[in-house]
Amino acid sequence: MEACIPARLRFWYNTRPMDDNSLSKVRNIGIVAHIDAGKTTTTERILFYTGKIHKTGEVHEGATVTDFMVQEKERGITIQSAAITCEWKGHSINIIDTPGHVDFTMEVERSLRVLDGAVCVFCAVGGVQPQSETVWRQADRYNVPRVAFVNKMDRMGADFGRVVDELREKLHAPACPIQLPIGKEDGFKGIVDLVEMKGVVFDDASEGKVFTEGEIPADLKDDAELARAELCEKIADIDDGVMEAYLEKGDLTAEELKGAIRRQTVAGAFVPVLCGTAFKDKGIQPLLDAVAWYLPAPTDRPAVAATDLKSGEKVERRHDPKELLTALVFKIATDPYVGRLFFVRVYGGVLKKGANAFNPRTRKRERVMKLVRLFADDRTEVDELSAGDIGAIVGLKEATTGDTLCAEMKPCYLERIVAPQPVMFMAIEPKSSADKDKLVESMQALAAEDPTCQVREDEETGQTILSGMGELHLEILVDRLRREFKCAANVGKPMVSYVETVTKPATISYTFDRELGGKRHAATMTIEVQPLERGAGVKAAVSRDVKNALFDPKTADCIEQGLLDGISTGVLARFQMVDIQATAVKVELVDPEISDEIALRGAAVMGFREAAMGAAPEFLEPIMKLEITTPPESVGEVLGDLNARRGNVLDMEQRGDMQIVHARVPMAQMFGYSTAIRSLTKGRASYSMEPDEFALVPKNVHEDIMSR
Repeated sequence: MEACIPARLRFWYNTRPMDDNSLSKVRNIGIVAHIDAGKTTTTERILFYTGKIHKTGEVHEGATVTDFMVQEKERGITIQSAAITCEWKGHSINIIDTPGHVDFTMEVERSLRVLDGAVCVFCAVGGVQPQSETVWRQADRYNVPRVAFVNKMDRMGADFGRVVDELREKLHAPACPIQLPIGKEDGFKGIVDLVEMKGVVFDDASEGKVFTEGEIPADLKDDAELARAELCEKIADIDDGVMEAYLEKGDLTAEELKGAIRRQTVAGAFVPVLCGTAFKDKGIQPLLDAVAWYLPAPTDRPAVAATDLKSGEKVERRHDPKELLTALVFKIATDPYVGRLFFVRVYGGVLKKGANAFNPRTRKRERVMKLVRLFADDRTEVDELSAGDIGAIVGLKEATTGDTLCAEMKPCYLERIVAPQPVMFMAIEPKSSADKDKLVESMQALAAEDPTCQVREDEETGQTILSGMGELHLEILVDRLRREFKCAANVGKPMVSYVETVTKPATISYTFDRELGGKRHAATMTIEVQPLERGAGVKAAVSRDVKNALFDPKTADCIEQGLLDGISTGVLARFQMVDIQATAVKVELVDPEISDEIALRGAAVMGFREAAMGAAPEFLEPIMKLEITTPPESVGEVLGDLNARRGNVLDMEQRGDMQIVHARVPMAQMFGYSTAIRSLTKGRASYSMEPDEFALVPKNVHEDIMSR
């Protein structure tokens, strides 16, 4: 069939069967970006050109494969990451399409945790936006190699060169174009391949399936030669394998360039930049080629680091089916037909249907009842998942997000996935007492799926509190309760989730002496409290002197737990405490009968609270990083509104004919901002925001919280 098609006018399609035994042909990638950069549309076109679907759907029509939730179809955004598998020129590509909205950043976090590579999509008009920076930092955290795809090249104001500059300046990325655009804005029609030094023009009538390869357009030849020289020079500077050839010839062959780009991309020292427009079906096949050529296979990645359960020593597990079983549960989803699906990435060994896997957290065996490969909301049952595979397990009993499944003979555990702190909460209650149990079970199911969804009961009011990452996140959770779980509920107004901390050290001695159940419990404990830097979390410790003074060394764990219990409830308004360390530095015991675990735990809890009250406790509030795109004539009104919201303007820049304002604003002041900014700018401005940090509240806000 391929021979019947002229060499200069070909249809890109899969020509070689997948080699199931070759890990080198596997690519585990994520599609990540700022909201509305075009991730889902890009994924849809990838499925179309790889033959997984025969007709493309559009996000605005709610017809894409990966946005299958009702809430996603209605809102035109991605809420949950979706896993799919496709094939391209003999390579098996496992893709996870991730959300771009800040409220669902946990979906990106846990996806990047298990992926080998990523395609970072950038809007050719918007460039590097706030959430672009967030996902880039997340990829840096897990050392994920990536390629950059500048999308929406057909849009008015698209500027490929500016986006490349922003990648280098804002993200400090070692980015370099391997393509140049042919045409501009609505005249965009193809790309210049700087590796092969040829032009590629896509045919609109065939939805981009057919393209014409030929000479580089005359008006782009000089630019292409300069860009290729820059590409060769950058690669030669960092790759010893081609440096000698470059110094001898002053140029590199296509094959030399491809090999060097792959080596340095896998090493994280180079980011190839491509361009196209997914919506207009241009540039996706070269992007697929780049995924196959430049992003790593599991075998290209270093052995995964784990900790031996028995000895506590660091061990490594190679990406090899012959290795001991090592897999990570990175996500849980509820399926209406099969129950809970546990998404897993297999790093080493083989996970087999019907076999047992050991969970080192629970120290129990789990039976693998069923294994499936995923295609968004569709599933294909398989007998095994091997090293390098991403799939799902049906039938696990006690696994949670972040759990390791391993071989029982040599148990080990992988680093867990850390969820960010929720920044907003609301009260929720059943509409009738008969619905109470069902509502609690449903919320627990949501919390099991989403670590950023937290459910607790307020001890003072008895209300059930649902916490999340923002207004949209809470709205989606409540909508899912009503639609998926059929729970009718009354909800309160979303409120900011403040946290507490201390601002100076304090030490106090506390005596716990009470009679409970006809028995006396008594112990005196000296507790030291001190603040930690922002983002450090909480630490509870027992000094060596205290451990030596205890009747039973095991009771040190009891004291630590007591300190953690005290930290979890706070001392001002019972918000959770953060960035604090509590240490039991001295203990006075009476005898083993009286100074028992109850006495020690009570002394730890109450002593901590006394010490924290003496350490100048304060409230912290979530601060959001805000980027506003506004017409120049509306800048004054926007800045005045930010000032009224306790905002702090960081800088301003011109982007095309629009003004970009970067600011930091307390989340408590951002309720209803969408309506406000539309009113201020006559609907012409837009904004995006992401969590930045927790900061001390002003005195008036402190007093307002205390008076509630």
